Amino acid sequence: MMRLMEIVHGFTGSWGLAIITLTLIVRLMLHPLTKKQMSSMQKMQKLQPRIKMLQEKYKDDKETLNREMMALYRENKVNPAAGCFPLLVQLPVFILLYRVLTQYDFSGVSFLGIQLDGSVLSTVAQAVGLVIEKEQLGIMAVGYAVMANPAGLMNIGVYLANSLLLAGIGFLTWYQQQLSSTGNPQMAMMNWFMPLFLTFICLSLPGGVLLYWGVSSLLGVIQQIVMSKKTAAEMKNKPTLFKDKPSKSGE
Repeated sequence: MMRLMEIVHGFTGSWGLAIITLTLIVRLMLHPLTKKQMSSMQKMQKLQPRIKMLQEKYKDDKETLNREMMALYRENKVNPAAGCFPLLVQLPVFILLYRVLTQYDFSGVSFLGIQLDGSVLSTVAQAVGLVIEKEQLGIMAVGYAVMANPAGLMNIGVYLANSLLLAGIGFLTWYQQQLSSTGNPQMAMMNWFMPLFLTFICLSLPGGVLLYWGVSSLLGVIQQIVMSKKTAAEMKNKPTLFKDKPSKSGE
């Protein structure tokens, strides 16, 4: 990972651009898988009325319900677990990039004001003058430091770029959830929980990892919007529940 970033840095002269280039490479490699995932998600939205019908019909027979839903998925070539695959594939990239940014000295390296080695917590701590070991840095410690020296927040330039990047990631996550769960009221709570949970997790991540995540999320949203427009006409057609209507006994 570090060697690849060094090669790209040699051409761009910027570690930030090196991370963005790495993001583009990963997204291009994952494009076929992501495209398949998004197509499957759109088909799931299209099947929601049919799924609800099956749930009502077999509400007292879970075994038959599961069998009929699997038949419905096979009939329409839908994989309910497809949405997890792109994220799982990207996890090693997140881990390697995190290790690179924590093991190598990127102190003072920034891109568009974003401290690549600093998290939102560490930049806020820096603004309010908190000196503490990185292992002890947490939301409680930073919170106490802010209450002890609220005037330090006036040093907004120290933490603004990292904070705006994190806010952008939270918004993009929320927007992706909205695009993915249109017409599915069961996902309403998840639409709010996931962005908030992700934002909380990202508070302590280095700015370089957030830059990768933010650019990747932005590209994912653009891809999802393009695919949604291309399949808008198809989504208007109601799917066939089964080629051969199942008997009431489920046989």
